[in-house]
Amino acid sequence: MENYYSYADFMKAMAQTKKATEAEKLLNDIYLDLFLKHVHRSQQEEQLMNLIDEALDNNDREAFNTYSEQLKTLKHEEE
Repeated sequence: MENYYSYADFMKAMAQTKKATEAEKLLNDIYLDLFLKHVHRSQQEEQLMNLIDEALDNNDREAFNTYSEQLKTLKHEEE
């Protein structure tokens, strides 16, 4: 015996599928946002570390303190 579904049943099934698809899109957007923030923060950290190294090489105490404070702030925001 074959099962016949009504149009209403079909529309309910489609609505559930659409909700799942929208939820997946939202979750993907959240993961993408988190990933991009992580990459950006890593790049900032690497740039600050290079600037700190350069300040140390040049015996530039003021630049060293500035970049160190920025790195501390970045690390604090991460936690």
